[in-house]
Amino acid sequence: MIHYSKFKESSIQGRYINMDSIQKCFSKLSEPLIEIGKSVNQVQIHAFQLGNGPIKVLLWSQMHGNESTTTKALWDLVNFLRSNDPLAYTILKECSLMVVPMLNPDGANVYTRENCNGVDLNRDAKMQSQPESVALRRLFNSFQPDFCFNLHDQRTLFSAGNTNKPATVSFLSPASNKEREITPTRETAMKLIAGMNVMLQKHIPGQVGRYDDGFNDNCVGDTFQMLGVPTVLFESGHYPGDYDREITRKYIFLSLLEAFKIIAEHQVDEFSVGDYFSIPGNHKLFFDIIIENAGIVNPRISNTHKVGVRYKEVLVDGTVVFEPQITEVGTLNGFYGHRTIECVDTKGFGFTYADTPLLDLLKNTKE
Repeated sequence: MIHYSKFKESSIQGRYINMDSIQKCFSKLSEPLIEIGKSVNQVQIHAFQLGNGPIKVLLWSQMHGNESTTTKALWDLVNFLRSNDPLAYTILKECSLMVVPMLNPDGANVYTRENCNGVDLNRDAKMQSQPESVALRRLFNSFQPDFCFNLHDQRTLFSAGNTNKPATVSFLSPASNKEREITPTRETAMKLIAGMNVMLQKHIPGQVGRYDDGFNDNCVGDTFQMLGVPTVLFESGHYPGDYDREITRKYIFLSLLEAFKIIAEHQVDEFSVGDYFSIPGNHKLFFDIIIENAGIVNPRISNTHKVGVRYKEVLVDGTVVFEPQITEVGTLNGFYGHRTIECVDTKGFGFTYADTPLLDLLKNTKE
């Protein structure tokens, strides 16, 4: 049994993780850093290799600068692999891991999805118009991986299927053509995902989703899959009450560890494509907050309608602040809230002191 708390990297917490945040993590490495390129702002982008086994795995995180959960989990994984656990020995003996903990340092610094030229690096696979994209492709070509892990975060709106359970972790074996055929490469990635799902169901039953597989050859995962390398997209989602993604971080760590165990022990073919498709597809059924009986506070809103609120993540003085935004007013049948507020009087009973900005927003809302 893995005791996660032993390996959690204590120097990084919360949602805002930039290059400065992970300098202490770099300093602990005995492995040499490899400069694979520089960002638009001339920040060095580093990779490092763990293990010297024959199976090569390329992992990269924070391609989107505001998606930091997998970066935290990667450093937790590094701590595990530096331990004397027998599984760590097996993984490092059988695998060579090439890790890029932060591909988009400029975006990470200002907490944006895009790089500082406003380009989404995950839509730049064909053009390779940005230096960060060039750096990743050059590493891909030189390292010649047997597997690729594309590490991301997803928004709190996703449910695991048509249920009231959030998609705490989601996966995708990206399509490698418009027909979304199950090529041998894609099949391998599907089986690996199925194996991770078996483990996760023991921890977060019903909270694993399958991401949409619409083909886009501008996406890096689709491109690498198309180039014949089994590629797995990891999506860190919401766990109830965990807006800092510290609980989700644990499940990403466990997923990565399980994936490497399956690869190192040559168990991929023990799982099936059918197991992959049994994972429910992601649906967009969640609001961060649903307000009921809002018409009591604001008579311009029908008494039969609910108000759906989603947070906008804003960086303020080095901290990510979750600003509420009213995104939908209506019956909201079939939708769920990570939190529900019920209004029972005109003063907004049910709102806490911290909800004052939301209450003011509600009072000024029109249907």
